Amino acid sequence: MEKRFLTPKEIANTMINVGVGKANLKTSPMIYLGILAGMYIGFGGLANTIISQTLGNIDPGLAKFAGAVVFPVGLMLVVVGGAELFTGNNLMTLAVMNKKITLSQMFRNWGVVWIANLVGSVFLALIVFYGGVLGGDAGTKAIAIAEGKASLDVMTLILRGIMCNILVVLGVWLATSAQDIVSKIFACWFPIMLFVLCGFEHSVANMFFIPMGMLLGAKVTMAALIKNLVFVTIGNIIGGGIIIPFLYNYAYLKDEPKVSKQES
Repeated sequence: MEKRFLTPKEIANTMINVGVGKANLKTSPMIYLGILAGMYIGFGGLANTIISQTLGNIDPGLAKFAGAVVFPVGLMLVVVGGAELFTGNNLMTLAVMNKKITLSQMFRNWGVVWIANLVGSVFLALIVFYGGVLGGDAGTKAIAIAEGKASLDVMTLILRGIMCNILVVLGVWLATSAQDIVSKIFACWFPIMLFVLCGFEHSVANMFFIPMGMLLGAKVTMAALIKNLVFVTIGNIIGGGIIIPFLYNYAYLKDEPKVSKQES
């Protein structure tokens, strides 16, 4: 019977090679693919806002679940379509731990991709705003989302960022195991649905949510936006770049022969 998935150890070795490929990606495609990823995650955020706009008046839990159902399309587009997403790229630390790439290579990718994600997210927010996509209850919901995120304290942002990216990189991890598109879609859907349902904080999603609300009139300052993105990013790195890679590296790769350096 044909094997349709990778084992956890095989995933770990594959992710090292993926990290090598990302580290060696030229700057121009890294920027283009980063912009696309920002837009893709923004599409998920837009769908979340629209579908949950009035459900909150009926049942807040149902509204959260409805938004969580549609949001994962963003990661599906990134994984299957191909794009560079900062939070997913936090798994590159696995390649650093196994001495296949350097810290400077990893930080170069993270820095370029983070900025490109921001550009893509804000670009989509501007199109949505000037296209009049969010009006009425949907616009009110977008404003509420932005103001709610901007009001969170530093510790909350970091902790929610940690939990969020644990789930996001697990979505990427599971999708890497899958060997067909349908399986990859399901692998992305469940972890991402869970992080949205739980109300965790995703730096790239917030690059869309908060500017979108600000354009619509949310009472959010630029300082509040920067605070949110900085501390959520720190939490995302801890969860997706330290906790998950460290534990999987220790469990599956610590005493294994190292993989050869190659691009995935």
